[in-house]
Amino acid sequence: MDVETKTSSSSDRPWLDQKAKPYIRIEKVTKKFGDFAAVDNVSLDIFKGELFALLGGSGCGKTTLLRMLAGFEMPSEGRLYLDGEDMTDMPPYERPVNMMFQSYALFPHMTVEKNVGYGLKHEAMTDSQRKDRVKQLLDLVQLTPLAGRKPHQLSGGQRQRVALARALAKQPKVLLLDEPLGALDKKLREQTQFELINIQDKLGVTFIVVTHDQEEAMTLASRIAVMDRGIIRQIGTPTEIYEFPRTRFVADFIGSINIFDGEVKSSAKNKVTVASPGLGADVAVDHDGPLTNGAKVTIAVRPEKIAIERKKPGAKAAGNAIAGKVMDLGYFGKDSLYRVKLASGTMVRVNAVNNRRAGEAERVAVWEDDVWLTFAPSSVIILTE
Repeated sequence: MDVETKTSSSSDRPWLDQKAKPYIRIEKVTKKFGDFAAVDNVSLDIFKGELFALLGGSGCGKTTLLRMLAGFEMPSEGRLYLDGEDMTDMPPYERPVNMMFQSYALFPHMTVEKNVGYGLKHEAMTDSQRKDRVKQLLDLVQLTPLAGRKPHQLSGGQRQRVALARALAKQPKVLLLDEPLGALDKKLREQTQFELINIQDKLGVTFIVVTHDQEEAMTLASRIAVMDRGIIRQIGTPTEIYEFPRTRFVADFIGSINIFDGEVKSSAKNKVTVASPGLGADVAVDHDGPLTNGAKVTIAVRPEKIAIERKKPGAKAAGNAIAGKVMDLGYFGKDSLYRVKLASGTMVRVNAVNNRRAGEAERVAVWEDDVWLTFAPSSVIILTE
């Protein structure tokens, strides 16, 4: 199911338009190092103006794929196309692509202005045109007042913006960013994410970002490709990836989730009942796919989709209700994490938003409290892979 197609036109989401032409086409690409396939038969279409994220853990192949797009690695098999042109065998310096490295790789002896303008030295431009181009970029990344400083005189976020301006100086068709915010602390990273989005939106340049950070990918990207062991497991918008994961791997990798094995007990139109030994209960699920009775499935529920309360729900209450005991409680200010042990022995994670000021005695529940967990059938994800 693609909830985002209901409210969005294909003009701002070209991947929904079957007639739209991909700007970047990765066609059955494999990269082997000896007998090891770092990237394994990957096909992927990226459209002009997208801010696309390659997301995965260490060693999943995302950086290798990025380096093949940059021309630093050559595919063992498959082809790479940009704007209809085959660039598989094209050397890096001939590709209309630039790459921003995680380390930023700024020249320590050069000023901000000279770092940004370094790549323009051999371009067919007058000195005046180069100066104007550098000024435009410094204005764009809001570093004009710091043009005369050197990298060691800048904060981490400022150095990141210098590296971004330098990477954009030659007006590449595609900008490749390898863990662009990895060196920043959490607060600065959150702020810089939105700056990056605004800059990309103003320029309209296609960005491809490699990251292992799920929140970063969800915040930045128009679409995400989740990679695992050289294979793309799912491609979709952040909403699709989070709310409608197709596999157990994707569900478990993106965010926090409770996962249970089960068996289909009954199946009717858009409604399924799953017997789950882990939950010690039959679970009602909204599901519109074909499932047969007795089929082995995995069900999953995000912690924030589960409500926790001391009082037992009434007999007429809709949804699923399961009893348990609070074993652990973590208070994070904006929300609280509860680890609730069910009668089956299974531990369930529940996130409750602290939407009002309250002392410890006024919390929804505390340690050793008997509680009830409730969640709607629409909140349950059925995974068959």
